[in-house]
Amino acid sequence: MRERARLERQFTWLRRYSPTLGRVVQTITRPGWTLVRVPVGMMFILGGILAILPIFGLWMIPVGLLLLAVDVPRLRRPVATAVIRMRRRAERWKSRRKD
Repeated sequence: MRERARLERQFTWLRRYSPTLGRVVQTITRPGWTLVRVPVGMMFILGGILAILPIFGLWMIPVGLLLLAVDVPRLRRPVATAVIRMRRRAERWKSRRKD
């Protein structure tokens, strides 16, 4: 339960950070969308593995993991931790650029 709440807080932050992306996240994280999330998450991960091709990229792997973490309890903790670490690194990077 704690891991789910932690992941939800990261999704809430994402909604506040980017309203456009937030609408997409809000729609796809609704209960009952499991049949959409799991295949789309798997396709994003597979597309990230094909990063050599021009359309695909490594950015697709974290997006796929975020989608899968909503429905796969074992992924919630590592994905939420990774999101928190990336946010902290981005904040440090921004503060260093300002100085």
